Amino acid sequence: MSTRPRVLTLSCPDRPGIVHAVTGALVALDANITDSQQFGDPDTNLFSMRVAFDATATEEALRANLSVVAQRFGLEWSLSAADVPMKILVMCSKQAHCLNDLLFRHRSQNLPVEIVGVVSNHPDLADLVGFYGLDFHHVPVAQGDPASKAAAEDRVRELVDATGAELVVLARYMQVLSDQLCRDLSGRAINIHHSFLPSFKGARPYHQAHARGVKIIGATAHYVTADLDEGPIIEQEIERVDHRLPPAELVRIGQDVEARTLARAVRWHAEHRVLLDGNRTVVFR
Repeated sequence: MSTRPRVLTLSCPDRPGIVHAVTGALVALDANITDSQQFGDPDTNLFSMRVAFDATATEEALRANLSVVAQRFGLEWSLSAADVPMKILVMCSKQAHCLNDLLFRHRSQNLPVEIVGVVSNHPDLADLVGFYGLDFHHVPVAQGDPASKAAAEDRVRELVDATGAELVVLARYMQVLSDQLCRDLSGRAINIHHSFLPSFKGARPYHQAHARGVKIIGATAHYVTADLDEGPIIEQEIERVDHRLPPAELVRIGQDVEARTLARAVRWHAEHRVLLDGNRTVVFR
């Protein structure tokens, strides 16, 4: 039987013996541990761990051994194949920078993901998606029409189920998701936005920032929750700017930062490097 790479992630109340028990359960099946990272949060007493390993043992055998440890320590755990790209559904509106970056990284095999489709409330980016040979789904949302919004979100649920998407990526999707859809996608949806919030809300935030003379441009990638733009943060990045730059240049810099930040967050999630710790994340880079 051939060796297969896998990733185990887990969290539980911190106590002595967890690492020994987990690694022992793997080594008992002749697993070769290639990477192991752990963190005990002194504030929440939550222990988090990520173990990458190679094994010839079947998934059933691995799960049987790990279940014994899980019962003993009260683990919340997940076992995943590390050689299978994660299926993602991307959502966008009219801005192309984050979408195009993800599509290019996907095409160049620079992200461990399989993009199973792109959903947009506008038709503008259909040609871009078609260029990459992927399915584009135009799901319009009529402004101020709750029935249209509900129907659109039902369509998103259908696409998630039909494609087997494990993660939904909001690549500048300019619609607020309902509380129910946020709950349905809890821990399985990532959003990106500029880090001027809450100071510069609404339209033309970079122009607002220019008018206030900002010195730092940033972006935040986080999990989607019902609290708008306040979900657990996965990654952030900044670029320093100064008074010489016009608003258009701030937009360009900001879009680059957004694209890079989102790509890293998607990569880390797809590689099972992100664990939740309340409203925070533990990211094993």
